[in-house]
Amino acid sequence: MGQLDGKVAVDTGDSSCIVLEIATRFVREGARVFLTGRREAELARAAAALGGSVIAVPGDVTREADLARLHTAVEEAGSPVDILVANAGGGRPAGLADLTRDGFDLTTDLNFKATYFTVQRVLPLFEDGGSIVLLGSAAGSAGSTRFGVYAATKAAVRSMARSMALELAGRGIRVNTLSPGPIATPSLAMAPAEVIEEATARVPLGRAGRPEEVAAALFLASPESSYITGIELFVDGGARQV
Repeated sequence: MGQLDGKVAVDTGDSSCIVLEIATRFVREGARVFLTGRREAELARAAAALGGSVIAVPGDVTREADLARLHTAVEEAGSPVDILVANAGGGRPAGLADLTRDGFDLTTDLNFKATYFTVQRVLPLFEDGGSIVLLGSAAGSAGSTRFGVYAATKAAVRSMARSMALELAGRGIRVNTLSPGPIATPSLAMAPAEVIEEATARVPLGRAGRPEEVAAALFLASPESSYITGIELFVDGGARQV
């Protein structure tokens, strides 16, 4: 038997790397997963690779109409949601003097605003009990000369998880933050060499994490963490711990 047998999960974000690894682990543990993301071709490939346990719902979580479509797709499937992983996020490097208003809005809309309204949209589909996992970042616990707004939005996600954990405790819904450090994704590979070097230099384990290591989300989603809410679980090679 799997840890998530009979559970229904909603997993948002880019349908490759981290979100795909989380969805893969959930399916292996017996869950049915609604997977949503903006890149339709990648989303379709991910759903095909994972088989009938995955329902692909193309959409952009920064768009209210797309969140409404996700809500409808899950609702029409007829089973309550047990798990939500709000994974969508990102940011572009820019210092204080260089960041434009459009760049600021893009980062805050994707990491903070969309996370909040994703939870709001999916929450009515939960019965009492269940787990919400918000994707934070180790960057939210430190300053940054290139990703200051990104770091600030991830700190906001962490704060939001605390408030949601309090608000939803009466329904038995747990809310936790999963905060990766540098992870070997295509986005990191495209970053300037100095950015990669700076990010990994702070990691005691001496390397970037692998996408499958962020599937530690399984612990927060499963009954194994039934007495855990409001925490921030770092998957960062010790960068924020030692």
